[in-house]
Amino acid sequence: MVDSTKRPVMPQQKPEDRIRNFDEVPLGLSLKAAREEAGRCLQCKKPLCVEGCPVNIDIPGFIAKLGEKDLKASGRILKDANCLPAVCGRVCPQEDQCEKMCILGRKGDPIAIGYLERFVADYEREHFDFSIPEIKCEKKDKIAVVGSGPSGLTCASQLRKMGYQVTVFEAFHVAGGVLVYGIPEFRLPKTIVAKEIETLEKMGVEIKCNQVIGRIKTIDELFEDGYKAVYIGVGAGFPVFMDIPGEDLNFVYSSNEFLTRINLMKAYDFPNYDTPIITGKRVAVIGGGNTAMDSARSALRLKGVEKVFLIYRRSEEEIPARIEEIHHAQEEGVEFMLLTAPVQYFGDESQNVKKARCIKMELGRPDTSGRRRPVPISGSEFEIDIDSVVVAIGTRSNPLISQTTPELEVNKWGYIITGEHTMTTKEGVFAGGDIVTGAATVILAMGAGKKAANAIDEYVKIGK
Repeated sequence: MVDSTKRPVMPQQKPEDRIRNFDEVPLGLSLKAAREEAGRCLQCKKPLCVEGCPVNIDIPGFIAKLGEKDLKASGRILKDANCLPAVCGRVCPQEDQCEKMCILGRKGDPIAIGYLERFVADYEREHFDFSIPEIKCEKKDKIAVVGSGPSGLTCASQLRKMGYQVTVFEAFHVAGGVLVYGIPEFRLPKTIVAKEIETLEKMGVEIKCNQVIGRIKTIDELFEDGYKAVYIGVGAGFPVFMDIPGEDLNFVYSSNEFLTRINLMKAYDFPNYDTPIITGKRVAVIGGGNTAMDSARSALRLKGVEKVFLIYRRSEEEIPARIEEIHHAQEEGVEFMLLTAPVQYFGDESQNVKKARCIKMELGRPDTSGRRRPVPISGSEFEIDIDSVVVAIGTRSNPLISQTTPELEVNKWGYIITGEHTMTTKEGVFAGGDIVTGAATVILAMGAGKKAANAIDEYVKIGK
């Protein structure tokens, strides 16, 4: 008998197996398990889960159709609001958004909305021809979208559904932004990202890769090419370091470089792919966010690596990464060195990093983030032997576009300033996602892209 208060357990690879490969860890629900979970949904008249979703998916609607075995209709409902459902079902922090609002969560487990979104999106991909969202009416107006990450793709999808002629400009040779360079294969297979982007192309969205806007073309030149509006969704992928002695040694990586080499350039399969990555036997990852977890779990899977340390200056309660990612890292054998911070790195005669000096921390009063500030403990320094370091303490904005667009105002951190309706200080230029807010989640970036698409539509209409 099924316990109506409990959500299903997601089948997954065993830790001892998955650390030897980059295959996806969660294996997905069966049709039976998905339908049983759909049957737990109360179909609330006022669904709070929808309010908790940054892109406002009709959650009760797609779940109801799943329960009725109408998987095609369920998939269409998802696609109406979300152009990346298979992605979101895997990487969104549902526990802090839609599932957090679920009424069932007050007395038991909330509906496993993320599991069901992933199931429906995967089922459609594997069993049906992809449903292509309807284009309301064709318009002649051209819109440029800079950046093909989740924010840019969402904006492009929404504008195309409205009938606009949309071109996406991507700096890398592959579309997807952080979805392809930042999130490991074992969390988000790249074939799934490619398939979801293919849906946009079938809708008529043009995607141009190897286009570094600010170098190949400026924002002003896009307007000269006839675009009526420009959306900037380039993310915030500029690396941040701690500025401590020894960070310039060999094999001290930023998480950006480390994950890009592994995910986009497939360094984990060297020499079958051309990009190498050198780690040695002992790797230290600095940080406690999702990117740090991704870096640590990726390092653990690389050939020759025997030990991975995750060094974080606060306690486990303050770790900002998703609980699921923390749990997976611990299962796989990542050693958490909490309330600890590196203060210096030492190298050998070839300038290769070989040792980290760390200091123990204690928690003091809360800082501006609301978390207790870590304070160094005098005299608690100690050293560990390492062969490489991955610094995953955050990112900041790339200044290229703002430097080549003088009318575009940025704040003191370099993030683009926008008004209530996502327009920047330059007429006809809109922005959203991490380039405005700083590093955040995939789904929040998508929400920003959706909001901007509506604002661009209103702007172009008024311009006529």
